[in-house]
Amino acid sequence: MSASANIPADTLLDWFADTARDLPWRRPECTAWGVLVSEVMLQQTPVNRVEPIWRDWLERWPTPSSTAAATQGEVLRAWGKLGYPRRALRLHAAARAIAEDHDDVVPSDVDTLLALPGIGAYTARAVAAFAYGQAVPVVDTNVRRVVARAVHGAADAGPPSTTRDLRDAEALLPRERAATYSAALMELGALVCVARTPRCADCPVLATCRWQRAGRPAHDGPVKAAQKFAGTDRQVRGRLLDVLRGTTEPVEKAVLDLAWSDAGQRDRCLHSLLVDGLVEQTRDGLFALPGEH
Repeated sequence: MSASANIPADTLLDWFADTARDLPWRRPECTAWGVLVSEVMLQQTPVNRVEPIWRDWLERWPTPSSTAAATQGEVLRAWGKLGYPRRALRLHAAARAIAEDHDDVVPSDVDTLLALPGIGAYTARAVAAFAYGQAVPVVDTNVRRVVARAVHGAADAGPPSTTRDLRDAEALLPRERAATYSAALMELGALVCVARTPRCADCPVLATCRWQRAGRPAHDGPVKAAQKFAGTDRQVRGRLLDVLRGTTEPVEKAVLDLAWSDAGQRDRCLHSLLVDGLVEQTRDGLFALPGEH
C-alpha cells in the first residue's frame, strides 16, 4: 500500500471541510503577511493564545512596512505573553527586509522566503503553501505524528529528520489542493491524532491507519520529558520583560530585582536578555526595552 493510500486525499479533505476550525489566518481575505505573522506566533504556542494577539497585531500593523516602522520595544510590547520573545524581533527584522527588498510583498517561493532574516524551513514552506497555495510539503510535530502512525505504524515519530520527514510528507500530497491537504494533515494531528490520548474513533483514516491495523503498538523508544516552566530561566526572563512592558520609562535595576528573589538566577537571566537584544541598558545604568530610551 502506498503512503497516500494510508491517508487518502479525498477522505481527509472531506473531513477537513466539515470539521476545520474557523481560524482567521485561514480565511480567503487573509493576506500573505497575516499568514506569515500567524506562522511565527504559532510556533510552540497554542492557537487560543495566539488568535487575540494576532488580531491586534494585524489591526495595528497590517503590512510588513507598518511593522518595520515600529520600534523593537513596541513590537515586544505587542507580543505580550506569547513566550519566546526573540520571535518578535525576528518577525520585525523579516518585516524590514520585505518592506525594503520586496516592495512590501511577502515572497511566494520557498528559497526567497528562506533568505529572509529569522525565517526557517518550516515557516517558509508554510507561507508558500498556505498564503500562495503552492504544492510544497509542510512538516510540523503534528504532521510527523500522523505520518508515523498512519503510514509507518509507529506510535511516535522519533527524532526529526528533515530529509526523511519532507520526503514522507511530499509522497502524500495530491496533485490538486495540495496546500489544503497539508492544512488538513496538520489539523488531524492537532485535534484527533494527538500525542497522549488520540481520539481514534473520530479519525477519518482509521480504516487505513497502519498503527491501528497493527494493534496500536506502544512506543518502545525513550520517553520525552515533559517541559516544565515554573522556576526556569524562561519564567524569570518573562518576569523581567513584564516589568519593562509595564512602564514607559527606563527603570533602575532595583525595580527589576523585585521580579525574582534568586539574585544569581535573576542576574543571569537579565544578562541573557541583554545579549539577546531584548533589553537595553542606558548610559546611566537604567534598563529598558530596545529603542525606548
